[in-house]
Amino acid sequence: MKEFRSHVLAAVGLHARPASLFAQMSKKSGCVVRLAKVVDGTPGELIDGASILKIMSLGIRSGEEVLVQVEGDAEVETAAELQKIVESPE
Repeated sequence: MKEFRSHVLAAVGLHARPASLFAQMSKKSGCVVRLAKVVDGTPGELIDGASILKIMSLGIRSGEEVLVQVEGDAEVETAAELQKIVESPE
């Protein structure tokens, strides 16, 4: 399993377009992707990273920290791509 923590850089947070890109990449990868919002250093409940509705329900805003776990055959590559989405300023 590959895991990383990162701060969301998009001005809109992890909503709409960034959430859609994250969910699409998760589905396309064939890996199991889990996402949690980190508050005061503690990750919340892990949700299915392939579900745009679940991602948006976390209400992750710009500057907030997330924890991402990726498990599967392409976990290293998938984690790298997901990190790019999370850290993209757009």
